[in-house]
Amino acid sequence: MKLGIMGLPQSGRATIFSALTGARSEKDERVSQKSDARIATLVVFDERVDFLSKMYKPKKTTYAKIEYFLPSEIPSSTPSKVDPAALNQLRTCDALVHVVRNFRALDESTPSSEQDFWRFEEEMILADLVIAEKRIERIDLDKKRGKKPDGDEYALVKSCRELLEKGIPIRNDPMLATHPVLKGFTFLSARPMLVIINNDDENEDAPIWEKIPRNIEIMAVRGRLEKDIVSMSKEEAEVFLEAYNIRESVLDRVIKSSFRLLNRISFFTVGEDEVKAWPITAGTPAVKAAGAVHSDIEKGFIRAETLSYSDLKTHGTYQAAKKAGLVRLEGKEYIVEDGDIINFRFNI
Repeated sequence: MKLGIMGLPQSGRATIFSALTGARSEKDERVSQKSDARIATLVVFDERVDFLSKMYKPKKTTYAKIEYFLPSEIPSSTPSKVDPAALNQLRTCDALVHVVRNFRALDESTPSSEQDFWRFEEEMILADLVIAEKRIERIDLDKKRGKKPDGDEYALVKSCRELLEKGIPIRNDPMLATHPVLKGFTFLSARPMLVIINNDDENEDAPIWEKIPRNIEIMAVRGRLEKDIVSMSKEEAEVFLEAYNIRESVLDRVIKSSFRLLNRISFFTVGEDEVKAWPITAGTPAVKAAGAVHSDIEKGFIRAETLSYSDLKTHGTYQAAKKAGLVRLEGKEYIVEDGDIINFRFNI
């Protein structure tokens, strides 16, 4: 899972990136040598993994991970226009985190979070429209040369163009946004989105917008304060969290939102060597979940020996849960559920 953090200049997107990555970022945070773009891998702590690790005492415990990507800074000389090169950096991301300013800038200008959101949204829509139009022009040219378009691509891209010409993001049409034929176009406005309203230190609430965008999540965050807290000792942080009424860190809130946006769940594999969480898309059949572990397991899939985490925790041991008839042998088409503990049986 890779999420891109975007926003206009002075929105505080770098501050939000630091607040997210300051506490749990892996040590090998990557910085591009050609730009100031950064990628950080975040560990998704899960109490279920902790419980399983204590039970099995494995040599290795592996949590799920999420990548957060901060593109190169948009040139400050064009504060009212989004740099197309900056947008293109986000096209490899699975979802987007849009940071909008809701605090007074250094020049004391009054924030307009709603206006800033729609400005960036319009730029993404225009960038996607250019891609759709170019592809349609190419297909039309091929048709004149006697080459028939492949499958449904032409009709699908035209449907995207119709939406975009009306100023509507592709994400508003779930069928188009998730259609496998359109995946290679990397339309930005098709990406799931979380909007972070970046408040000042004293403001907990999200502003009231006249026009609420569809199919996105909105979260109010005190970015500068959260960034400072992650650099504190545990004792100092607890004092500030209580003083500012912060019940859950921005990192934990964004991780939960990231899983919702991308429709992800986790299943677990356990043993003496390793306890590991595997994030997959909800609705994944057992045979494809096996492929997430290893392609050979998918090819030689026989059965998935399955036990829910809640049943294991209730009964205390795997053997007790099995004796109670709660361990199941599932076939290829079984839809994996969040919290399933799976031992894949396979033969190659």
